[in-house]
Amino acid sequence: MAVKTSLIVAMAQNKCIGKDNKMPWHISDDLKHFKALTTGHPVIMGRKTFDSILGYLKKPLPQRRNIVISRSGFKNEHNISIFTNISDAINHGKSVASDEIFIIGGAEIYTQSIQYADKLYITKVHKNVEGDAFFPEFNEDEWTEIERTDHLSHEPPYSFITLERK
Repeated sequence: MAVKTSLIVAMAQNKCIGKDNKMPWHISDDLKHFKALTTGHPVIMGRKTFDSILGYLKKPLPQRRNIVISRSGFKNEHNISIFTNISDAINHGKSVASDEIFIIGGAEIYTQSIQYADKLYITKVHKNVEGDAFFPEFNEDEWTEIERTDHLSHEPPYSFITLERK
């Protein structure tokens, strides 16, 4: 069975995904959803995303192989895999995965990797927010919604949406 490449993202209506290297909202169910989907799978991220995880957790994401993309390299104190480009990172992730790899951000990594994606797991936050990082534009006609769960009474309201490439 071919290993799927999936992007997982939480984004506002205006496609904002972050401000000052942080998420501009806190939705604990989204963090649980992210953990449930990605645990046991390789996760690919840019260095700034990895730095923000270290700032929050003080360690790489547990029970997941952390793969970091960095053009400049950095001090690897956590025994993680580091690559300088997205295709090498994806190939490595697929070589160690059983069924799926997850690309978890940030904006530049999503832009470089959306062309490789088989699936998109989107937490859509139903409001516009200010930020400095945005999910790339993509052709929604190339995707089919296969799952959706709305949480519209939450503040902010959000939906879990899964898209699969046609």
